[in-house]
Amino acid sequence: MKGKSYIWISFIVLVFGIWVVPKIVDKFTTDQLFVLGKAPSFSLTDQNNTTITNEDYKGKVYVVEFFFSTCPTICPIMNKNMKEIQDEFYAYPNFGIASFTINPKHDTPEVLLQHAKEVGASHRNWHFLTGDKDYIYEIANKGYNLYAGENSAVAGGFEHSGFFALVDQEGNIRCRKDEYGNPIGFYDGLEPKGVKMLKEDLTILLKE
Repeated sequence: MKGKSYIWISFIVLVFGIWVVPKIVDKFTTDQLFVLGKAPSFSLTDQNNTTITNEDYKGKVYVVEFFFSTCPTICPIMNKNMKEIQDEFYAYPNFGIASFTINPKHDTPEVLLQHAKEVGASHRNWHFLTGDKDYIYEIANKGYNLYAGENSAVAGGFEHSGFFALVDQEGNIRCRKDEYGNPIGFYDGLEPKGVKMLKEDLTILLKE
């Protein structure tokens, strides 16, 4: 009798395991990463005074942010979290970061090179990008739908989103869905929860 009970319990565990494991795995499959649309094309200059375009990121999974080097408010937190992301994915040659300055008049390649050193940016695919201000604002506000603008009434004189965007190897902006099945759009670059979610989804896309 005990033997039959053991076999029956084993059967239940096996069936339960077969049903549950795919559900757990499915939580982190690429099907869960919604395609918001194509990332915008661009051609800008990086901290090494090199022209960088969206084609340089082709075949790479990369994170996008908008910032400025003299930002006294949210940028230091974003810098810290982006550095953490860099360090975790440093060994991946197909990983990258695109940091667009929204104060290009001040943030020249020379200034951005020093800023990159201060932040601890050392991955070869982390580019700090500068160029024409209106062009960059077009990329931010219309290309990514991540707000950037000037405002003399706020600290630092500029406003921008604290969110990070995630772009896959085909140049698509990707994100996960919330508990109701709605795309979250972007990842909170200021909160540990948002950074953790981004790391999880980076891992998924790097394996595609």
